[in-house]
Amino acid sequence: METFIELKEMKFYAYHGVSQQEKDVGNYFTVDLRITAPLGKALHSDDLKDTINYAEVYSTIKKVMQCNCNLIEKVAGNIVNALQQQFPCITAIDLKVSKLNPPFGGDLAYAAVVVKERFD
Repeated sequence: METFIELKEMKFYAYHGVSQQEKDVGNYFTVDLRITAPLGKALHSDDLKDTINYAEVYSTIKKVMQCNCNLIEKVAGNIVNALQQQFPCITAIDLKVSKLNPPFGGDLAYAAVVVKERFD
């Protein structure tokens, strides 16, 4: 049985970007996450110690989002690394980091980086 936790459309205001405008003004970002882990015991135990506390996952992502980077690729890598260190039981991470309304003169909702990482 595969079990996972999803956190969708987490919204953050941050200062990631290459241009000085992005560094000064900031922008909205969204993060979508799916963590795969052996959580089957929690299906029966109803005990938080048998799962991954998604409030702690959110807190970890929030901390990473507060550390400014030029590239959202780096932000995504930092999130994956932080989650893997804090929750070593994770077997896979599917992550999408999106910059809403990127400031380059195009008409689009967001620019995103998607990472699919598997841990053996």
